[in-house]
Amino acid sequence: MVVLGIDPGITNLGLGVVEQVGKQARMLHAEVVKTTHGEPAPARVGQLYRAVYKAATTFRPQAIAVEEQFFYRQNELAYKVGWAMGAVFLVADQLAIPVYGYGPPKVKQALVGHGQADKHQVAYMVRAILGLKTLPKPTHLADALAIALTHCFYHPLRSNKPLS
Repeated sequence: MVVLGIDPGITNLGLGVVEQVGKQARMLHAEVVKTTHGEPAPARVGQLYRAVYKAATTFRPQAIAVEEQFFYRQNELAYKVGWAMGAVFLVADQLAIPVYGYGPPKVKQALVGHGQADKHQVAYMVRAILGLKTLPKPTHLADALAIALTHCFYHPLRSNKPLS
């Protein structure tokens, strides 16, 4: 199974592609797509769309896994993360790839064993599971790979349905 993991953000979008064969997982691709605050919103969303589309058409994932965001007081941030999610959803629709969402506690539970793990513990487990020589940096990259791995762990259990 090939999974495209996304840590959504308008300024920094983490993108990681993981392939799982049996119990072995390996990283196929990882990048952080950066946009700048001074660019018009359509250009920023277009840049994200093109990067996600390129990864999806290159690696042909069976699923896209995204970090579900929870915002309580940051309406503007939630709005802009929505722009990034729009780019991801458009690619998913065009290529008929199901999208699954995982909240941070579920990702931490899957990789570290408890939902209160810190980012360093998650990055350490991503490195260990994927057999990387160094910790994936920046955190957007580690998060994208962690989300892809989480889908690999949960999907065989059929415990999660595609986002609707």
